[in-house]
Amino acid sequence: MSDPYPAAEAPSPSAKSNRPRLLDRLLSLMRREPEDREGIVTVLDAARERNLIDADAYSMLKGTLAVAEQTAMDVMVPRGRMDMLDVEEPVSALMPEIIETAHSRFPVFEGSRDNIIGIVMTKDLLRLMVTPELSLKDFVRPAIFIPETKRLNVLLQEFRRNRNHLAIVIDEHGGITGLVTLEDVLEQIVGSIEDEYDVDGEKTIFSDGIRAWRILATTEIETVNTALNADLPVGEYDTVGGWLAHALGRIPKRGDIQQHGDLRFEVMRADTRRALWLRVKQRAGTESSRMTQAS
Repeated sequence: MSDPYPAAEAPSPSAKSNRPRLLDRLLSLMRREPEDREGIVTVLDAARERNLIDADAYSMLKGTLAVAEQTAMDVMVPRGRMDMLDVEEPVSALMPEIIETAHSRFPVFEGSRDNIIGIVMTKDLLRLMVTPELSLKDFVRPAIFIPETKRLNVLLQEFRRNRNHLAIVIDEHGGITGLVTLEDVLEQIVGSIEDEYDVDGEKTIFSDGIRAWRILATTEIETVNTALNADLPVGEYDTVGGWLAHALGRIPKRGDIQQHGDLRFEVMRADTRRALWLRVKQRAGTESSRMTQAS
């Protein structure tokens, strides 16, 4: 007759051998419990070295920690680099600027650039195709204003809760100092976000209008010099992004501008470590044969 209450199945030899190792790891983690942010980073570094987390997860976790310490002023587009629309101008006159800058949202001012009255979403302007009598004022939405000291982790929560994508940054006196977007905040965590400037393949220089180009910052200097008939110097860097960082003396930020000869380099995209995309414009009046459309 079989035993109605059989004994529990004995653990396998392999399970027995794994228990001490699991217990040791748990005790080790308990002994190394971090007490501050530096401790958390140390644990992350150790986890990465032991391949417990991959490179992407490691970068995102460190980015999340950094966001809690950064403010809007750290990532904002400064006031002097903001693309804004004058509400008194007809949309037809503004359209070339809207197309050239290719933003999805624009701050709108009235009278003075210090007097921002709201924002306009570019997609709303499609209504002009069926109702051309409308003016820019008909499309203005309320703007969100935040202080320079607003923490990015708090701002991210507000963006999500209110479904906003852009905020105007003001100083303690209420003056406009810049703007920050949802993408600016997210890129501090996940790195560069793919958009219309991100492409596949080997081509890294693209025509962007008359005497203007978009260039991937990892493009080698030799390639840029050949394509644009330029004379960027070669040093301890190999790429145009490396040259720009050297010329600025720091990590480039979005909106930074560097002049070299008759070429004006502007940072279109950047993360906390490097420039990503540059826009290059040739000064009007110089030879138009500098570039053969980078084809």
